[in-house]
This record gives sequence, C-alpha cells and structure tokens, in this order.
Amino acid sequence: MSSKKVAFIGLGVMGYPMAGHLANAGHTVTVFNRTKAKANKWAKQYKGKAATTPAQAAKGCDVVFVCVGMDDDVREVVLEKNGALSGMKKGAILVDHTTASADLARELETAAKKKGIGFLDAPVSGGQAGAENGVLTVMVGGAKSTFNKAAPVIDAYARAVTLLGPAGSGQLTKMVNQICIAGLVQGLAEGIHFAQQAGLDGDTVVDVISKGAAGSWQMENRGKTMLKDQFNFGFAVDWMIKDLGMSLDEANRNGALLPITSLVHQKYREIQKRGGGRWDTSSLLRLLTKQPKSKK
Repeated sequence: MSSKKVAFIGLGVMGYPMAGHLANAGHTVTVFNRTKAKANKWAKQYKGKAATTPAQAAKGCDVVFVCVGMDDDVREVVLEKNGALSGMKKGAILVDHTTASADLARELETAAKKKGIGFLDAPVSGGQAGAENGVLTVMVGGAKSTFNKAAPVIDAYARAVTLLGPAGSGQLTKMVNQICIAGLVQGLAEGIHFAQQAGLDGDTVVDVISKGAAGSWQMENRGKTMLKDQFNFGFAVDWMIKDLGMSLDEANRNGALLPITSLVHQKYREIQKRGGGRWDTSSLLRLLTKQPKSKK
C-alpha cells in the first residue's frame, strides 16, 4: 500500500499507540492532542509532526483519524472553528474511532458530505493491549467506497476491519459489544465469588473452566487478576458507564429489552460512587467480596 498523509487527533491510551502504528507503517503522520506535551512527545518518538490545532493537523491529509472521549469532545475537535473539518481537503476521509453515539455519527457524516469529505464511524474493541499490539477489531459504518479507501490504512493497527452498514452502524455494533461484555463480566464475577465462598482454589477453577464452554476473553485475561483483587488497569469503569448509558438510550429508542445491561450499569455506578471510576471493569467482583460496612 502506498504511503498516505494522515492526521491523528487524540493521543490517549488508545490513540497514542494507534498513531504510532500508522507511522511505523510508513505513513506521514501529524498529531494533535489537547495536552501539547503529549503530542510533542509522540512526534519525537515517532519522528512525526505535532500540530497546534486539529485544523492544522488535518490540512492536506488524505485521512484524518479521531479518538477522543465523549460526543462533545468529538464535536470540539471536528466541528468547531479550528476543528478538523475546517482544515480538510475535498475528497479526504474522516474516521472517528471514538466510542460515541450513533446520532453523532450521522451528524458528522452530514457535516462531512457538505464539504465533499468522506466519513466513517469506526469504534474499536481490544483495549489498550490491542492498540499497543496493533490487533484491534474495528467496527465501521459508512459508504462502501469510502471504506475501501480507508481500510488499508486502518489495517496498520487492526486484525479485523469490517463494514457493518451506513453511518452509525459501527457505533451500534460497538454497543452490542459492550452489552455482551457487561453480562460476561458480571457472570464471571459471580462465578469467582461462588468459587471462593465454596472454598475452591480459584486459580485452578479458572484454569479448568476456561477450556470449556464457559471460556471467554474476559476469563482468560481478567480471571486471574480478579482473584488477586487487582483492578488498576484495562478499560475503566467511567468509560463503561458512558458506553452502557448510550446503549440503554438507544434501546429506549429502538425498543430493545436490556434487563441485564441495565442492572450492570447500576452496579458500575455503585463502584463509581465508591471511588472506583478508574478501576478496570472487572472490579464488579468487589461489589460481592467487599461489601461496605453497615452503619451502627
């Protein structure tokens, strides 16, 4: 694949290594981050460029990637006066990797079309480790012609890049992903708690059942750390609350029934109230093993 001129906006735990993979793949990369020191650090590490505004980063680029936090953060770096769209050339492609709402995806597509710019909503799954190792799963919504142009570039940090349908489809698929994870983690937490209460050796139990029908990515990657009461890594509770909240909002619109998702969303809010907003999502176990002391 020929080298492209690209921009990457947002250098968090996901964006920083993703942008690095683009540079390592031979693309010319300009980055923007609201914390300038981080952008300068990235530029020095990967021999790229750091811009002072999203518009400056996007100027003349073939593809512009965005990976920030919330819907309003995306609007700020894309749609405002010095946002990416104001600096993009006609025929370029905007790819939003933020886990955001489907409504925002459609809003961005409309704004991009007015400028003759292609748009893809492309949330990812695989966590920080997936970003660092370049093996993310990318769920994409948008036009097929736009997807075909952008997919070879996205391949730099992905093991799977799939077009699911029109704009918004990527975000809706990510909601399905988070809904499934929420139920799996709650089930894993209850299973481990049961094993502990029954006096079983938790490590051995996880080793055995992970090889059978109960096995999952969550069990393989979080089971042992849950047993050690370690939750200072991985996908944060704060972000899962946001993601599940969007899923529940969408369900209210489309009529889907999500009783388990609603329950787990409430449990994550309880963890947040206890000061665990930055804990890994597998910290659901703490609601079972570390109940707050009753007030006398």
